[in-house]
Amino acid sequence: MRRIAALLVALLPLAATAQDAPWPELQLSREYVVDGIPGGNLSGLAWCGDALWTVSDREDDRVYRLHPGDGVMRAEAEVFQVEPPPDSGLPWGQRMRTWLTGKARGGQLDFEGLTCDSAGNRYLVSESRATVLHLPPGGSPRWLALPENLVRQARASGMLVTFNAMFEGIAVDPEGERLWLAAERERRGLLVLHKQQTAWSCTGGCVLYSEGGTEPAPAALGGKELSRDFSDLAFHAGKLFTLERQAHRLCRRKTADATVERCWSYAAEALTDARRYPVDYGSAEALWLDDEGAWIGVDNGNHRRGDGENRPIVWRFAAPAGGWSAP
Repeated sequence: MRRIAALLVALLPLAATAQDAPWPELQLSREYVVDGIPGGNLSGLAWCGDALWTVSDREDDRVYRLHPGDGVMRAEAEVFQVEPPPDSGLPWGQRMRTWLTGKARGGQLDFEGLTCDSAGNRYLVSESRATVLHLPPGGSPRWLALPENLVRQARASGMLVTFNAMFEGIAVDPEGERLWLAAERERRGLLVLHKQQTAWSCTGGCVLYSEGGTEPAPAALGGKELSRDFSDLAFHAGKLFTLERQAHRLCRRKTADATVERCWSYAAEALTDARRYPVDYGSAEALWLDDEGAWIGVDNGNHRRGDGENRPIVWRFAAPAGGWSAP
């Protein structure tokens, strides 16, 4: 018994630091500036059909199809009309604060993530309302019927309690049968929903994973301790991939319990003098993966980076050696 206890104690530091290992660096294949999003603030990416799409958290009535050119992606707006969202169970005070913020800066719905299934259905997560909008390829948008206890379960696990730190990412499986939501920070976490005919339910509970604490930013940003966070989420080849903005990495996780299997850093490319912004936190907000690589979208927040560019940025990183499923 003592030997077992000693072994467990010895393994604890390894478990605690596994996520902070010096993960391999991804290689940047292409960089694009994005033209045609007046409000900036790119906050989601998804490949739907034959094109890459994006959304801005400052605009409540449109998504953008991206047309890549020579170093520039031209954004073409697709406008829609949406009914008021249902009550998700957020406290009144939190709803009022987000309403006032939306009035001041634009974007009452604060769309913070975009995903797509194999049928071309697009899903947008609203941070301010803690709910999801469904955009079918040939029909009218509608709000998903999410479980009434979704927000309550998340808050009971310590998530969705900090202003402007709500649902920040969304992913769906190709069949459109499972949906994951990422809570941003303080505490960060992942929730999973299963489709039951026209509604969604939590099978065995909504909360898949919840984590608090801080970790140091990369040395190039001063190494300041920042809250662990998720800024987007993707589903690829049977795994979840989390974009972890403050740490400048993306991680592959098990769908069963969100355990980290492997991570890759993009800090070396993102934090060159030319690409760095005058802030001490990360700016990557959007993630989409395919077999050949990763698309990462940068929300510059109206800041100019080192080379003077102040438009949103989309990076194309090559897949690592052995692919995203490599051990």
